[in-house]
Amino acid sequence: MNKKPIFTARQAADLINDGDVISVNSSSGLGCPDAVLEGIGARFCETSAPCDLTTIHPIAAGDMWGIKGIDHVAKPGLLRRVIAGSLPSGPSSAEPPLIWQMIDNDEVEAYNFPSGIIYQMHRAAAAGQPGVTSKVGLETFVDPRNQAGRMNDTTPPAIVELTERKGEEWLFYEAVIPNVAIIRATTADEYGNLTFEEEASMLGALDLAYAAHNNGGIVIAQVKRVAEGRTLNPRDVRVPGILVDAIVHAPEQLQTTQTLYDPALSGQQRRSLKTLPAVPFSLEKVMARRATLELQAGETVNLGFGVAALVPHILLEEDLSQEVSWVIEQGPVGGVPLLDFVFGVSQNPDAIMPSIDQFTLLQGAGFNRTFLSFLEVDKTGNVNVHSLPKRRHVTAGVGGFADITSAASDITFVGSFTAGRKDIVVEEGQLKIRTDGPHTKFVNNVDAITFSGERAAQTGQRVKYVTERAVLELRPEGLTVTEIAPGVDLEKDVLAKAEFPLHVSGALTTMNAILFAPEPMGLKLPHVAAHSRLEALNLRQP
Repeated sequence: MNKKPIFTARQAADLINDGDVISVNSSSGLGCPDAVLEGIGARFCETSAPCDLTTIHPIAAGDMWGIKGIDHVAKPGLLRRVIAGSLPSGPSSAEPPLIWQMIDNDEVEAYNFPSGIIYQMHRAAAAGQPGVTSKVGLETFVDPRNQAGRMNDTTPPAIVELTERKGEEWLFYEAVIPNVAIIRATTADEYGNLTFEEEASMLGALDLAYAAHNNGGIVIAQVKRVAEGRTLNPRDVRVPGILVDAIVHAPEQLQTTQTLYDPALSGQQRRSLKTLPAVPFSLEKVMARRATLELQAGETVNLGFGVAALVPHILLEEDLSQEVSWVIEQGPVGGVPLLDFVFGVSQNPDAIMPSIDQFTLLQGAGFNRTFLSFLEVDKTGNVNVHSLPKRRHVTAGVGGFADITSAASDITFVGSFTAGRKDIVVEEGQLKIRTDGPHTKFVNNVDAITFSGERAAQTGQRVKYVTERAVLELRPEGLTVTEIAPGVDLEKDVLAKAEFPLHVSGALTTMNAILFAPEPMGLKLPHVAAHSRLEALNLRQP
């Protein structure tokens, strides 16, 4: 094996040809090969080349806080098409990322597909298979009977099609064949062997590299360090040098957004969980506390971005952080998932899996329950998490949401009942709605379907919606209010605030008062039942 050339990011950009399909391994500010993307953008500004590129991002590349990612190449003429599981997002008050401006202005073709599916589209391409057949995305905006994942009017209806096998509906996603894979690692030796010791996840680096290499493309690896040839422990090499064509040395690359390096995120050090800041008392904390009451000790639980991400920190406050194993799509298993701009990593994880393998667990419902956020809910229980009219840049897109909800047995959506400026407080253990939000989130029809309530009802999924003022369940008769917060008027504050009639349970209860006090709840979790084979032998897990 020959030694690999070592380039600057700008030099590596000269390897890109007009019309190339480029696959980028990243998750927002986690693992983003930002220097290489910046080099491509710089070359285009200098030379007007390369042009007409297609970029593929299983998870977002870049964010609003420090890693520009795809925004480096979001230039008319340079970028022709983007296929993404998610895209950089930000607050509604911020300037939209450049990629969202291009999408909104119909300056680029854009598809939003489930992240796990996009990883599998690469794996299919690497193995010479035509694509991926899956139930993920059925009856959602990805379904060709709806939007086919198209994000604007200029995007052609291609890539995904509805098919049938043995009387059942499936979606077929064409394999993606990249000419270039841009991946990132911590260390490369002179022969291109890559190790990921300081990475919080390797995401899908190996599969993206296989997809490009096996189809005659090239693989560019951005790394923090370059080591002498064949000095790396072969057990630590996660992408072998036979797949790598060029190395970009970027010694200043960040581990995550605003994080140069934290060994507790990459599994190289265990740090006391007491170092994590406490979650201040708020309406969001109340909602997360109510969601926490759904848990049982010993469960494996998936977690999404937003209010739902507070749940592990509620357990930490209750001294129960070891009672549940968290699995998040970027790859961490166990530990405590972090919040905000570093969501996707965990402090003190038990394991860090490749993201594509984590999606095998998630798509196959190999977990007990999931906590996810929502933007809108409609009369059939449909959830929109990825799109609001004229505010698409506020959201990141579908990400792994559709992969997770396609087969999850138990789903809890967590979010506020209304949106917009409001004045709602907790006083003396009761919820006081002084001024409500002007926009309800419980609408007749969601702007776009990210989760199908009708399909959930058909497949027997258990679905709850936890808000600050009420808990609702998806039942055969429709959305049903089962709990209301103390101090809340059912008619005025709940039923009248939905655009459609809500059902009310005949066993309506008041949400537990402990949720509305700032002190720890003294929570005790019931234990999940042991595997049936263990039960049969009268064995109990310790």
